Amino acid sequence: MIDRRLSIAPMMDRTDKHFRYFMRLLTKHSVLYTEMITTGALIHGNRKEFLSFNSNENPIAIQLGGNHPKELAECACMAENEGYDEINLNIGCPSDRVQNGKFGASLMSNKDLVAECVNNISLNITIPVTIKTRIGIDNHDSYEFLKEFVGTVSQAGCKTFIIHARKAILKGLSPKENRNIPPLDYKRVYKIKETFPNIDIIINGGFTRIEQIKPQFEYVDGVMIGRAAYKNPFLIAAIDSLIFNNSQTLVTRKNILEKYKSYAEKQIQKGVSLSSLTRHIIGLYQGQPGARKFRQMLSSDTSKNKNNINFFEEIIKSIT
Repeated sequence: MIDRRLSIAPMMDRTDKHFRYFMRLLTKHSVLYTEMITTGALIHGNRKEFLSFNSNENPIAIQLGGNHPKELAECACMAENEGYDEINLNIGCPSDRVQNGKFGASLMSNKDLVAECVNNISLNITIPVTIKTRIGIDNHDSYEFLKEFVGTVSQAGCKTFIIHARKAILKGLSPKENRNIPPLDYKRVYKIKETFPNIDIIINGGFTRIEQIKPQFEYVDGVMIGRAAYKNPFLIAAIDSLIFNNSQTLVTRKNILEKYKSYAEKQIQKGVSLSSLTRHIIGLYQGQPGARKFRQMLSSDTSKNKNNINFFEEIIKSIT
């Protein structure tokens, strides 16, 4: 059974396997999520590359984007066979690209199709199927709308809903604006948990500090953190002891950087670009003396050094 008290949100162009490896150095127990992967990409593209993940990443969930029940079931089977622990359906993304594909947040208005997708997937795999969604979309912004959505989809086999406590405005706002402009409504998510006590409800949206997390457990089953974990990743280092009651050796930024260095050097030898590895750790020294220098070195020196395998060693020496 997956412990979802804390998870790191799926983020496009962010939560690739290098970032997830980095996160796993900071937390052993939080659930990690891939970027959204469309069914078309898996069925017609390089599925081996899309499904690839590091051996240290479990528990890990794959987030799928699509609206065709049979295709989603096919992709879910691929993911389970590769060792993923959870299938998550994206019913929350408001981007134009996702809307044009008729999935993401726009699917909230078609709860019966979402239920059919969940049912098809559940019949073909043994791992859990979860939903990441919003509290509403556009004018469908009532508690009753959300309750009917959760009720219908849960009956099809989904027992975990990750709810971003903002509605999605599908026309007129960018994805970035949709993360900030619609107001947060945590109470609506709490009420869903009250209405469906046997369903796991994970709350998402607006969490930027560790001390915000534990109080949420009075109302919901878990918290998902997104951009804050990317911008200031070291805040995740306290999670295992504070949330999962798992004491570990004191983790320092230098210690994390040294471990990531070993991983990065192996990846560079495989042909991975240096910039693909450094971009995820720019925020590691956020709020610390030398943070600006660290960011500048990673941003400017990466292009100069290209695939210099000794680059990380030089970075470590410069900040200690």
